[in-house]
Amino acid sequence: MKIALAQLNYHIGNFDSNTAKIIDTLKQAQQNGADLVVFSELCICGYPARDFLEFKEFIDLCEQSAQKIAAECTGIACIIGIPTPNNDPQGKDLHNSAYFIYDGKVQVVVNKALLPNYDVFDEYRYFEPETEFTCIDFKGHKIALTICEDLWNDIENPLYVTRPMDKLIEQQPDVMINIAASPFAYNHDEERIAILSSNAKRYNLPLFYVNHVGAHTELIFDGGSLVFDNTGKLIDELPYFVEKLTYYTLNADSSITPEQPTTLVAERQSDIEQIYQSLILGIRDYFFKSGFNRATLGLSGGIDSAVVCALAAEALGPENVMAILLPSKFSTDHSLKDAEDLVANLGCKSETIAIKTITDAFESALEPQFQGLPFNIAEENLQARSRAVVLMAMCNKFGYILLNTSNKSEAAVGYGTLYGDMCGGISVLGDVYKTQVYQLARYINRDREIIPENSIVKPPSAELRPDQKDTDSLPDYDTLDAILAQYVEHRCSSSELIKQGFDEVTVRRVIKLVNLAEHKRYQTPPILRVSPKAFGMGRRMPIVGKYLS
Repeated sequence: MKIALAQLNYHIGNFDSNTAKIIDTLKQAQQNGADLVVFSELCICGYPARDFLEFKEFIDLCEQSAQKIAAECTGIACIIGIPTPNNDPQGKDLHNSAYFIYDGKVQVVVNKALLPNYDVFDEYRYFEPETEFTCIDFKGHKIALTICEDLWNDIENPLYVTRPMDKLIEQQPDVMINIAASPFAYNHDEERIAILSSNAKRYNLPLFYVNHVGAHTELIFDGGSLVFDNTGKLIDELPYFVEKLTYYTLNADSSITPEQPTTLVAERQSDIEQIYQSLILGIRDYFFKSGFNRATLGLSGGIDSAVVCALAAEALGPENVMAILLPSKFSTDHSLKDAEDLVANLGCKSETIAIKTITDAFESALEPQFQGLPFNIAEENLQARSRAVVLMAMCNKFGYILLNTSNKSEAAVGYGTLYGDMCGGISVLGDVYKTQVYQLARYINRDREIIPENSIVKPPSAELRPDQKDTDSLPDYDTLDAILAQYVEHRCSSSELIKQGFDEVTVRRVIKLVNLAEHKRYQTPPILRVSPKAFGMGRRMPIVGKYLS
């Protein structure tokens, strides 16, 4: 049996596009002699469709698309992911399903059993878990078909009380197929390989695994579909962050013969290289799937906006990036020059709009109320908000989408101005710590200097008051990021952090800042997720709460 794995980029709710892409792939695979084409989880509607799933019409359109695909399945079979109604009056209204289609109709429906309800996942909000399991007979093989999380209970601390494969193995299948929607995190590729390899070895079966590729708002899917033999040995690993169609012959003895050179990697990509590629894909898909193609951002001459500008130029093309320099009376000449040098290096567009007259006007209007009071954060934030007014005006006038340039360290401790530098349509670096931003800058400069060296080596500053430095308000970023990673990603309490050797005063101060800034993060743009725990939909904290760990 010749199996094709279709690692494709879908668009949530774009049924015409998704259906056409699946049918085109089916035809291509059939021309290449494939017997079965495997698509990913919920490929019909895109993942995650979230509350679109609560509309009956949405579910009906999914079924109509599936029937169009079925009509093309003559002489070839396919597996597609689709939400389907739960016909039992008890339980949730839907199942997360896979259709096995052959001879122009749906032959078998397999429903997902293990529904993730943690971090960015909330499948149990919509779907009823399956409790009965059946293998699929096709072309002399017996297929154990599962959906994503169904194979993820093979971990040290299982989240579920059952393993679907323990039931399916009783029917003596000779191959496992798993269709998935597994989002990217910089440590997730190796975890995926380990979990799936363990399944292949545990059940002594070859395993074909197909993942989504592409971005949907904050969630980025990296592809990296996988093929294992029955010993758990990795046979093939599809490329990351790109679409790919590959072919394999499943022999009578359940051995696997790849039909093209495999793309196994000799050395795994570094975290920073993966983050770079994921952010490029995240920016590109956010714009194109939203119907936009031009971005703008405030370019300060600092490292954060420089990195975002470089990423945007790579993702959208420099001709579609407008960098706006917004100097204030506190901006230094070298910052302005660094920003201008970056624009020249990238070849993107730029405008310079000084904000002194704007902030002066605000301060003049507020003079009766502020009279006799010292300069403080109020005047500092007027500058950040003046910049935001200009940036949003440019968006409205010329049809740009504003890129937010705040990093994860700043977002964590609230080192940013609401309705100022925290505004934007999408946050590019909101899940990238400041120390990682420096690494990204070095990676961007790996072949030539794009980001000026001075932007990288100079002490970071918001430049909202004379001689301001980030370290005036925050610990050094090496210390800050180490504490934040333990607190945010690993959920270590203050007492645990202190036991690890961190200074008690610094720990308690940082954690207090993180919790007090929750109200700011509720009002920030969606953040491209690249870590195991990003701010946003995967980290849900109360704004009004006493607990500070």
